[in-house]
Amino acid sequence: MAAPTQSYYTGDLYGELTLLEDAPAKTSRAALLPGLTICAIASMGAAFLSQTYGAPLILMGLLLGLALSFVSQDERTHSGLDFASRTILRGGIILLGLQVTLMQIAELGAAPFAALIVVMIAAFAGGLLFAKLAGQTFEGGLLAGGATAICGASAALALYGVIGRERVSQAQFAVTLVGISLASAAALSIYPVIAGWLELSDTQAGFLTGASIHDVAQAIGGGYAVSDEAGAYATVVKLARVALLAPLVALAALLIRRRTKAENVDGNRPRIALPGFIIMFLAVLVLNSFVSAPQYVGEIGLIASKTMLLLAVTATAMRSRLDLLMKSGWRTMVPVFGATFASLLAALALVPFLA
Repeated sequence: MAAPTQSYYTGDLYGELTLLEDAPAKTSRAALLPGLTICAIASMGAAFLSQTYGAPLILMGLLLGLALSFVSQDERTHSGLDFASRTILRGGIILLGLQVTLMQIAELGAAPFAALIVVMIAAFAGGLLFAKLAGQTFEGGLLAGGATAICGASAALALYGVIGRERVSQAQFAVTLVGISLASAAALSIYPVIAGWLELSDTQAGFLTGASIHDVAQAIGGGYAVSDEAGAYATVVKLARVALLAPLVALAALLIRRRTKAENVDGNRPRIALPGFIIMFLAVLVLNSFVSAPQYVGEIGLIASKTMLLLAVTATAMRSRLDLLMKSGWRTMVPVFGATFASLLAALALVPFLA
C-alpha cells in the first residue's frame, strides 16, 4: 500500500496560502549563487554609474536589471534572483527603521505633521484617480500613490509585497519604479527652484521638499539645495514620512482584502495580513527610539539598507519580461506622475500656513 501523499501549506511574501503537494526541500545555498552573483555584479555597475554620473541609484539598478533580463531565461538564476527580490528586500525594509525615531516625529509638531498627512493623502488619492483616468487597475494606482506618499522605491517594494504579482505584474511594477525614480529626480531639480521663486522661508522650503519629493536622499538633498536650515527641516519631515510606512502598508492590505472579499461572492478568499517584515520594521523603529546606539550603527544600517534595496530592485528588473514591459505602455506611468503632481499642489497650498 502506497504511503499517503502529504500536503503542506506555505505562506508567500504576499501573505497568501498556497497548497503544495510533496513540498520540495528548501533551496540550497549553491542554487542561490548564480542569480545572486549576476545580481550583485549588476548592482555594483549601477552604483558605479550613479557615483560617476550623479544619476539616481535605484534608476541605474532598474535600467541595468532590465538590460540583463535575458539572463533570467536560464532557470539556474531563478532561485538567486527570487531570493534577492524577496528575502533581501525584507531585510532592507527592516533596516530602514534605524533611520528614524519617534522623537524625531514629535519634533515636527502637531500642525506640520497634520499638513504632512494631508500631502500624503493627496498623493495617495492622486495615484488612484489618475490610474482610473488612464485605464489602469486600482492596484496600480494604490502602488503609485502609496510609493509617492512615503519614500518612493522603498515604499513601492514594501507595497508590492502586499499587493502581489497576481494583481500587478512584475513588468508593470518595473515601469512604476522607473516612473517613481524619474519623477523624484525631476523634483530634486525643480522644487528648490520653485521654493526660491516663491521666496519661501527655510521652514517652508524644507517642508515642500521633505513632504513631496519621493526618495529619502533626494528629498533631503532638495532641502539642502535651498539652505542648511531647510535641509535640516526637510530631513525631519521626510523621516516622519518613512515612519508612516507601516500604517500605509496596513491600509493597503486592508483595501486589498476588502476588494478581494467583494470580488469573491462565495467568500473563499486568501487571508491577507500585514507582512512580518513590516512588523519588524516598526519594531526596529521603536527600539531605535528608546535604545541609544553609537552613530556608526545607524550609518552602517543605512549603507546595508541601500545595498539590499538596490539588489532587490535589480533582481526584480532582471526577472521582468521585456515583452510585457513593452505592452504596459506609457499609461502605467500616469498614476505616478498624477500622484507626484497632487502631492506638489497640496504642499504648495499648505506652506503659507507654516512659519
